[in-house]
Amino acid sequence: MSIAVSGNNPLLSNATEALDINAIDENGRIFDVEIQRADKGAVAERARFNSSIIDANQLKKKQTYTDLKENFVIFFTENDILGGNLPIYHVERVIQETGKLFNDGEHIIYVNGAYRADTPLGKLVHDFNCTEAKDMFYKELAERVRYFKETEKGVEAMCKTMEVMRNEAAVQASIQTAKSFGVTNEKIVEHLLSTYNYLSEDEAIRLVEDFNED
Repeated sequence: MSIAVSGNNPLLSNATEALDINAIDENGRIFDVEIQRADKGAVAERARFNSSIIDANQLKKKQTYTDLKENFVIFFTENDILGGNLPIYHVERVIQETGKLFNDGEHIIYVNGAYRADTPLGKLVHDFNCTEAKDMFYKELAERVRYFKETEKGVEAMCKTMEVMRNEAAVQASIQTAKSFGVTNEKIVEHLLSTYNYLSEDEAIRLVEDFNED
């Protein structure tokens, strides 16, 4: 499984939206994980938007709709915004006349961050609300939090990740602005190379071409 902590996610390259975590498993299934403290950040329309944009940006030239991979939009919310007093909600399209699943490969999941119980999910929700590794149940999460917050190498890695996120966002914004003014691909590549000196020419060309395909 490949995992990226995102500033501007490559699957949303045409949008102003940002995903918190994006993961792709060995079967190509895409997972968009959002950590939302504000209720308005996890409204139903937001889930619909994220899922549709992920789909729109999956397909490249000559691919068909059947090439779309399953996608999962997962919200960890601070409050029980769906109001069912449940730990987790699975949202699926259903054929109303038959009650059968539509099976279009789109899945939306809400995890209730206000849920507390002595269950695996309850402990995971607890850990997501922790700021200190020592207060966590799951050793794997605690170890990663401790590494990134309490070790020199971890703090350095986190700082580098934040810098990469800022750079990626800036590059995508530059391309989008240039395209909106009708600047040619060649000129955009020249601008990227002169502005972001860590980019190779091949990388700059790929970024512009990927943006156009999306």
